[in-house]
Amino acid sequence: PTADSVTAAPKPTTADTLIRRDATVYVDDMDGFEHYLMAAMRKKSVPLIVVADPMQADYIIFGVSETKRAGWAKMFFLGTGKSGEMASISMVDRRTKVVVFADSSHRYAANRGQRSTAEKLAKYLGKKIKQDEKKLHATSKK
Repeated sequence: PTADSVTAAPKPTTADTLIRRDATVYVDDMDGFEHYLMAAMRKKSVPLIVVADPMQADYIIFGVSETKRAGWAKMFFLGTGKSGEMASISMVDRRTKVVVFADSSHRYAANRGQRSTAEKLAKYLGKKIKQDEKKLHATSKK
């Protein structure tokens, strides 16, 4: 065996992309959007435990968020002063470095700004965990 093969991690499998219910997650700094995301995860009952220390986390969520305020043309022609919101998040297994979830949301006329964008992302993260739970349950029956 070569030195590389001894230190190389095992090759990731599809099973490594499944998110376990009640796993711990650390939400990284996203210029304030992390607060909206954590609140949305609680509101949408996403079955993860948020921790303040990344070393205690099974998963790390990081991403970016951007707000575009309505310009005069949008307000004049469309009659709306709602902001445009964009956010993208990725959730990575801290141990294996496998990306287990990634999604983005573009809301061109967000009623509640970053809050509605965060709620959409949290909703889809919750759906992914429920789907993964069924897959984990099916493989444990075999």
